[in-house]
Amino acid sequence: MKKILHLKSSLMGDASYSIKLGNTIVEKIQKKYPNATVEELDLVATEIPHLTPAVLRTLFIPKEQLTEEDKKSISLSNELVKQLLNADIIVIGAPLINFTIHSSLKSWIDHITRAGITFGYDQEGRPIGMVTGKKVYVAMASGGIYSEGSGKANDFVAPYLQAFLGFLGMTDLTIFRAEGLKVPGIKETAMQKAIESISID
Repeated sequence: MKKILHLKSSLMGDASYSIKLGNTIVEKIQKKYPNATVEELDLVATEIPHLTPAVLRTLFIPKEQLTEEDKKSISLSNELVKQLLNADIIVIGAPLINFTIHSSLKSWIDHITRAGITFGYDQEGRPIGMVTGKKVYVAMASGGIYSEGSGKANDFVAPYLQAFLGFLGMTDLTIFRAEGLKVPGIKETAMQKAIESISID
């Protein structure tokens, strides 16, 4: 039975294109895997905090040396890592905001990036991703066109997610785009075009 983790990072709630696209991706996954379970995490509503110096320090303390205060400080990170590792398929809603991802998604990334747990290094110092065997789908939405043309150089969503999730071992990643959502002559069919592009492998 497949376990799906659906992450949302939009500020727009029910009006969000990335959430609508992500929901459609999840629905198509469920058609392929009828017994799949879905766990949703709204990163904006959850208000995952940015890393603080205290939490960052705690992430590098050996487990047996953690104090009760340290354990409390690291509990959210542990919960998010466990949730990620338990999932088979991850769907990430990632609207392009000011050329990059929303800070709520970045905070999630910071909390699940754990040396010795989600990544490590070999004897030559080469990184080893430890979050393997996952399929990742990204539901990306943008007002302009960023997959090609002059806007491509300003897309710091797709390249970043591909690079960093790959660093953690999640190399099987597919991006579906709803783009041109504010461009006259394109916006009228942009969402339908994005939905029709979805294929689940």
